Parts: sequence; C-alpha cells; structure tokens
Amino acid sequence: MSRSPSTPPATAPTTAYAERLGLPWWLWLAGLTLGGFLALELWMGAEGARAWLPFVVLLPATVAALWWLGRIRVAVADGELRVDDARLPLRFVADAIPLDAAGRREVLGVGADPLAFVIQRPWIAGAVQVVLDDPADPTPFWVVSTRDPVRLAATLLTTRPPT
Repeated sequence: MSRSPSTPPATAPTTAYAERLGLPWWLWLAGLTLGGFLALELWMGAEGARAWLPFVVLLPATVAALWWLGRIRVAVADGELRVDDARLPLRFVADAIPLDAAGRREVLGVGADPLAFVIQRPWIAGAVQVVLDDPADPTPFWVVSTRDPVRLAATLLTTRPPT
C-alpha cells in the first residue's frame, strides 16, 4: 500500500506583533456608572414602560459604545502594518520612532502635520511615529497609539524588507 505524498500546508500568516487598544477596566466602570445614572435620571420613579425602558436601552447602548471605543487592533503581519482597516506595506517604512506621552503630545500638538495619519487613544500613553518613504503618498508619517512603543518600533524596523 503506497501513500501519496501530501501537499505542503498553506503558509500561515506570520504575525510579528499584535495588540488591541481596549479600554482599561476603570473606563468600563466609569462608563457603565454614567450610563446607569443617566437611566436612573430618566426613570425618576415612573411607572409602566418608563420604569424599565431607560435601563433596557441605555445600558446596552453604553456597553456597545465602550466596546466600539476599544475595538482598534494594531498588528504587524504579512509585510504590513495593520491599524484597524488601514494597511501600510512595510517597504514604505523609513523609520519608526517610539514616543512616550510627552513625545506624542509634541508630535500631535501645535506643530502637527495635517496630512499625518493618526490613530490616537487618549487612555494609552505611548505611541509610535512611523515615518514614510513613499513618493506617491502625501502622508508624511503615521502616529499610532500602542502600549509597547519600543517593541512595535523594533518590530517594524526588523521586519521591513531591505531597501
């Protein structure tokens, strides 16, 4: 009995870095408390449908809004930087600069470039400035929030193809 040679498995996507920019627990607590207080204010001792309707509508809406705020994913995979639905091929990365809170404030402050691509989450202190080298793109750089800016910058620089 002879076995036929098996076909090689398809190459799996290679992910060098991945993170989700979710909300910290204290923002969930604050948001749900605020939603509960708002529902309580709308209830104000009413009877009938007004008694339960604010809670049934506002609490799930609060959960949905909090989930939506923390949905952004950042990944370096398959030769691309992926931020939510935006894709940047790593061959266009000229440099990646890790930023702390003060550096991010400086890059996004008064002298900020209006053509920059920015995904910034205020509850995350760190960020990476990705300087681009693409003559066809007017975007000078990306600024992306991340909890580990040094690791993301190092991953971008080590996984980009040689020029």
